[in-house]
Amino acid sequence: MATATATNASGFTHDAAAERKVIFASSLGTVFEWYDFYLYGSLAAIIAKQFFAGVNETAAFIFALMAFAAGFAVRPFGAIVFGRLGDLVGRKYTFLVTILIMGVATFIVGLLPGYASIGIAAPIILIALRLLQGLALGGEYGGAATYVAEHAPDNKRGAYTAWIQTTATLGLFLSLLVILGVRTAVGEEAFAAWGWRIPFLLSVVLLGISVWIRMQLNESPMFQKMKAEGKTSKAPLTESFGQWKNLKIVILALLGLTAGQAVVWYTGQFYALFFLTQTLKVDGGTANLMIAASLLIGTPFFIVFGALSDKIGRKMIIMGGCLIAALTYFPLFKALTHYANPALEAAQAKSPVVVVADPNACSFQFNPVGTAKFTTSCDIAKAFLARSSVNYANEAAPAGTVAKIKVGDKVIESYEAAGLSPDDAKKKSGEFTKSIGEAVKAAGYPAKADPNQINHVMVIGILVILVIYVTMVYGPIAAMLVELFPTRIRYTSMSLPYHIGNGWFGGFLPTTAFAMVAATGDIYYGLWYPIVIALMTFVIGMLFIKETKDNKIHD
Repeated sequence: MATATATNASGFTHDAAAERKVIFASSLGTVFEWYDFYLYGSLAAIIAKQFFAGVNETAAFIFALMAFAAGFAVRPFGAIVFGRLGDLVGRKYTFLVTILIMGVATFIVGLLPGYASIGIAAPIILIALRLLQGLALGGEYGGAATYVAEHAPDNKRGAYTAWIQTTATLGLFLSLLVILGVRTAVGEEAFAAWGWRIPFLLSVVLLGISVWIRMQLNESPMFQKMKAEGKTSKAPLTESFGQWKNLKIVILALLGLTAGQAVVWYTGQFYALFFLTQTLKVDGGTANLMIAASLLIGTPFFIVFGALSDKIGRKMIIMGGCLIAALTYFPLFKALTHYANPALEAAQAKSPVVVVADPNACSFQFNPVGTAKFTTSCDIAKAFLARSSVNYANEAAPAGTVAKIKVGDKVIESYEAAGLSPDDAKKKSGEFTKSIGEAVKAAGYPAKADPNQINHVMVIGILVILVIYVTMVYGPIAAMLVELFPTRIRYTSMSLPYHIGNGWFGGFLPTTAFAMVAATGDIYYGLWYPIVIALMTFVIGMLFIKETKDNKIHD
């Protein structure tokens, strides 16, 4: 059977069948890698109980999110290490190594004993495995995006690389489906006890498939040509970051493209999931189903906006997504509350809560290294209200005053945990939790969302809108980053701003937003984080980033 081929102006022959194989193989392998990475995020609440049981519930969840974020924190270092290798020895073998590291680390998480079995060693090993996953993913994306782009015709780079962009969402979707299937098969109690391990263990099967797929690929034709001509970079790190002409583009790509893209991505998918389960108290199975439905509906728009960027340009689509998201997040998340947990919305309106405390005794409950203990009466009071999704106002009290919570006409005094023995601390915590729990329940605050009151159609509709924002900013980004940098240092140069943006600005979003909510008492206050970053990217991108769709990448 004849195969359609074409030769572009730069002399590269494009074989349509071979290009489809490249897209499929690169994308499928990356889907599996994202599946591995996102299992942890999807199971953060369960992992908090399994591996961080030595602290209170709120701190445990924050620490679990921090362990999730740890994988993002090291992604830029993975980008440097594997980006350099990719520019020195080739794209194919570099992202073959990354998937091996990711798959093995994920499989070990499924075998790792919890805190109850091995104590503090459990969270330490877990975080070490998360760091390995982050390093691997730091090298993965740049390799896959560069590899596909360097196979694509000039007028289809946006459409071709958009398939890589779908992989993160499809990986999340796959992880949610597997989690839902296992949950249904073993039941909620068994899933929380041991069934959560099964999705991690299944990754070994996906690892085998992914490695086999990637072994079938050939090296990028542009890299092969450059290597044959002796034009590969001898020092890609120095060229990328030691020369101002390239470093300037790296900085602009970070602040004017990837930072805003990252916060829109993580708000629309991960923070939306956390908001549904942790703030609105929707049960995990229902929340996962609604998120999965929105991803199924919204994912084709990655290809739509990627292909559209080949016609009208990448910049305006990405900038438009950042701006629209920033302007509409507050009404959209308030609408989620209205349709997912109307009883909570009603309680917030009818029964305002006030925390009366010494401001100097109130901490911002964000602790990246897990060493701080939040033991003041103010911190204890606010932590309980935050995890109960109770909006509250703050009222200053004289220095040294023990914090109090006003719920309607009731006043509940908190307690100072510093200096208490473990038994006394447990007793005090139980008494306080019972008193304030009864008060907020009497005020109408629901312990969980009523399944019969959830408007599933409207919630899914809102989630689809959030996913479409993601597709606008994420669909064209790979093509634009590839087009910003020359072939000899492309893997290194594009990987670093992408992974600082997504690893740091995006990866720390859930933790930062949750801590902001706990500090202020406003369940929507955490949205200011993605809004400010998205607006920053919009301004910088509009002023300093040039359109790239007509750039030649064959140099």
